[in-house]
Amino acid sequence: MKALQIIESAYRCIVEEQDDPAIWIVQVLKTAGGEVDILLRGSAVNYAVSGQGNDGLTLGSWQQTCPAKVDQDLQQALDSGLKVYAIAEDIAQRGIPEAKLLSGIQKLSRRDLPNLFEQYQQVWRW
Repeated sequence: MKALQIIESAYRCIVEEQDDPAIWIVQVLKTAGGEVDILLRGSAVNYAVSGQGNDGLTLGSWQQTCPAKVDQDLQQALDSGLKVYAIAEDIAQRGIPEAKLLSGIQKLSRRDLPNLFEQYQQVWRW
């Protein structure tokens, strides 16, 4: 079964989890032999920006020593053969330059979504 994972909300629970759970589960499914791909839309298109910095977080005496590196997680997904799509209008609305996008991100217009959805048996929205 081929599934498309739509990720729309970005940077949720990454301090505690050290990643984005939706990207993590997609990678787990892929490793287990699943046919899965990712569609970034809304604020999640920010995940496609390469070189994001995160020095961690300190709260009192506690320090997060392994901060999330969502761009690297997404690049690993691309490198493993996952297709990662991003909505072009959402990228433009946020002023993200083409040169800052991870290599392999496939931009598509909102008007192309019905054709994309037809390629998958299931569409999951996070």
